[in-house]
Amino acid sequence: MGNKVKSFGLIGLGMVAGITASLQFSAIAQKAGVSPLPLEELRQLSDVFSLIKSDYVESVDDKKLLTEAISGMVSSLDPHSVYLDKKAFKEMRETVAGKFVGIGIEVGMEDGYIKVVSPIEDTPAFKAGIKAGDLITRIDGNPIKGLTLDEAVKKMRGEPHSKVVLNITRKDLDKPLTLTIVREEIRVQSVKAKLIEPGYAWVRISQFQEPTVEDMAKKINALYAQDPHIKGMVLDLRNDPGGVVPGAIGVSAAFLPKDAVIVSTNGQLLESKQTFYGRREFYAGRNGGDPLAKLPAALKDVPLVVLVNGGSASASEIVAGALQDYKRAIIMGSQTFGKGSVQTLRQLTPDTAVKLTTARYYTPHNRSIQAKGIVPDLLVDETADGDGLNGLRVREADLQKHLGSDDGQDGTQGVVARADKRDELEEEQRLLAAARKQKPFEYGSKDDFQLAQALNHFKGLPVKLAKAEGAAVADAKADTRAETKLDAKPDAMPAVKTDAKADGKSEVKSEVKSDVKADPKSDTKHAPIKK
Repeated sequence: MGNKVKSFGLIGLGMVAGITASLQFSAIAQKAGVSPLPLEELRQLSDVFSLIKSDYVESVDDKKLLTEAISGMVSSLDPHSVYLDKKAFKEMRETVAGKFVGIGIEVGMEDGYIKVVSPIEDTPAFKAGIKAGDLITRIDGNPIKGLTLDEAVKKMRGEPHSKVVLNITRKDLDKPLTLTIVREEIRVQSVKAKLIEPGYAWVRISQFQEPTVEDMAKKINALYAQDPHIKGMVLDLRNDPGGVVPGAIGVSAAFLPKDAVIVSTNGQLLESKQTFYGRREFYAGRNGGDPLAKLPAALKDVPLVVLVNGGSASASEIVAGALQDYKRAIIMGSQTFGKGSVQTLRQLTPDTAVKLTTARYYTPHNRSIQAKGIVPDLLVDETADGDGLNGLRVREADLQKHLGSDDGQDGTQGVVARADKRDELEEEQRLLAAARKQKPFEYGSKDDFQLAQALNHFKGLPVKLAKAEGAAVADAKADTRAETKLDAKPDAMPAVKTDAKADGKSEVKSEVKSDVKADPKSDTKHAPIKK
């Protein structure tokens, strides 16, 4: 849609996936085969620098000018290549590790205030008595009104053992509460699981972090301890922006045959031509045991539905694509984001790095994910009344300077483009009006329409499909499943890849955030973010 509402939360939180953490402190040597540096253009750069220093209306710091020049050069390539200064690099490492310093709450926006979705158990917020439904109106005496969700979340984060003062309004209290809370390091729980009803389990992964595979294995073992005869399992990847690639490999391997190909990559460098298998060394690194070793054998055959939407990106798409290619699961929901590129993290100094796109992802059947995404086997709207704001989501193919799919076809046809047949402005207004009336819900709750359809599928009951043109759906599936030829890919051990971000519950964001990276073959790892 030309006027498509640009909800960039997914990207801003670091949805940027597939980061290969190739950390190096030494200067990056010029590689063989790279063309000589363009001396004339470098002279121009020097001239412009001198001109700014001498003629600009006020003095400008040299370091700031050069940092901005580096940042602009990298960001001009594509939406996911970026220069990371000290602060951004620190946040990215926190995100990958699934840790952050904050108070420990999941939050959303309501009427301009921060609404607490849930306090995280055993965190400072939980111990202080913050409850789901509380409205935060002030942070350290400053009003929340006018701030974005991300801005408010940053104000609640800080240094370990520092204090933050929150003003809270609670429905059953006449007067606001004032709470002083001491910040601590919070570990983000990226995996949730429960029995929805006897015989049917729900496992939600909100982002792929370093602990995700181990956490998922523990949750699944607990489910089978409750009910050894599970008849159907839902793997919920909605609004999962991605994260570390080893996490995606491990999650896929849990449901697929031993040593199955999970994903491959292809790029300019020899090291970017890789094939990743469902083996311990690809998801657990060289050291330590296999977190999947003690999973019940029944998991390999249990009927499986994977829920996805336009917020499912990168590592989520790796999992959905692999399970779809092997016909191991039914993919249900709406077309995914379409971030099928690999970012390699090159550390420049102890505090700075460049995250550079170096390859594209491919599913086991060599389908390109980039700018296409994964089209579900069963298209199901978010609610019984339609797909709400999902129809207005920005996808990879909508981003300026996005990397194209190497088969020449972006995911702008088919399902994604179906609204082009209608009046765009009228369609946007209709969807926005419907979204305002829609009651917020939590994934995994009794009000979760898509989850209810997944249960219907398991039970052989009718599944209410999306209100989409059949021809558009067929076209989109044909486009996204076209085979793509790749160069030879050695079966070498993969460098670290990652992706990352925060939890999503319908329109809900999290005080916890995350980002990307972790290297299965390196001792150096990166960490994620939260609040």
